[in-house]
Amino acid sequence: MSVDVVTFGCRLNIAESEVIRREAARAGIDNAVVVNTCAVTSEAVRQARQNIRRIKRDRPDAHIVVTGCAAQAEPSTFAAMPEVDRVLGNEEKLSPAAWRSDARVSVSDIMAAKGVKAHAVDHIDGHTRAFVQVQNGCDHRCTFCIIPFGRGNSRSLPIDDVVKQARRLTGNGYREIVLTGVDITSYGADLDGAPKLGALVKRLLKDVPEIARLRLSSIDSVEVDADLLDALASESRLMPHLHLSLQAGDDMILKRMKRRHSRDDAIAFCDEVRRLRPEVVFGADIIAGFPTENEEMFTRSLDLVDECGLTQLHVFPFSPRPGTPAARMPQLERGVIKERAQRLREKGEAVLRAYLETQVGSRRQVLTERGGIGRTEQFTPVRLNAPVAPGLIVDLMVAAHDGRQLIAA
Repeated sequence: MSVDVVTFGCRLNIAESEVIRREAARAGIDNAVVVNTCAVTSEAVRQARQNIRRIKRDRPDAHIVVTGCAAQAEPSTFAAMPEVDRVLGNEEKLSPAAWRSDARVSVSDIMAAKGVKAHAVDHIDGHTRAFVQVQNGCDHRCTFCIIPFGRGNSRSLPIDDVVKQARRLTGNGYREIVLTGVDITSYGADLDGAPKLGALVKRLLKDVPEIARLRLSSIDSVEVDADLLDALASESRLMPHLHLSLQAGDDMILKRMKRRHSRDDAIAFCDEVRRLRPEVVFGADIIAGFPTENEEMFTRSLDLVDECGLTQLHVFPFSPRPGTPAARMPQLERGVIKERAQRLREKGEAVLRAYLETQVGSRRQVLTERGGIGRTEQFTPVRLNAPVAPGLIVDLMVAAHDGRQLIAA
């Protein structure tokens, strides 16, 4: 049996691709390529379509199945492609029954989805850290975002199921576990007793001592609870690296985005976490060129990088997603958006270089990966000076940097 999975987008998609590969194989599907798509931007959808065409050119006899957020949000777009044999929604892609069905298009109402089913996963193909899904969906409706319509409303995996999955993966040799979902800081609101993310983190660290390193995927700072802050302050196995969904640094733009934090909230959060865990580093998503953004508003996003002490930026040039409120707002010229995105990227390169400079001469615990690199506790890449098997935690001295990564002595 041959089932290849091509994965785009987030860590949640990566984790789900392991389930897809298993269920498709169990259903007896052969010579298939499953494209697990992302819909976060129009560019992501375009890239998915482009890759589907390329796959069909390279493997004309392959059975192509398209799933993921883009397929959920735009099933007719992919069903109309002559290269595509089947389209499965985000619920269906994890369902054994859907993989055994002959239906060409199987996409249910994602807003009707309830709960998160535990799927036992033994490994994450091609990765030295293991991604564990704790949550799916989002209850918020940011004006630029299509993802709730691809993922549905927020729903959580019970703590006991998360613990079982973490034990399974650490038992298979994984030293680092990454908690992932769509909006993981909303974790638990739909469960009995409404446990929060901090309670989940503390339980994992207590009940699974084999976890050497526990890491969080992107979080929404306004949802962070007291237990999570306490864990950051007191649990050395919880990694000192947070990726924040900030999106902008101007209060009016944040309001038009329908975000729930202000500029001052973001700065205060970073200050507080840094007080609790001085070695912490912050990354952030920032959108350049949101509708109605003027130069003064954009400058506040640039300034926020320094005021929050960010070291890693994920810059999104704004692109309107059909069906979202932001797509109906007054749009900026594409040239302006590209120019602002470039300035943000240049700022990101500058703050990263400055941070890397502070690390030269330090000792770091590095999780080794394939390709001669590893990651520090702060998720900073390190170029190794000799071949090392992936998946080990090694103590290294940092000798230099090249502006993008550290270089081991």
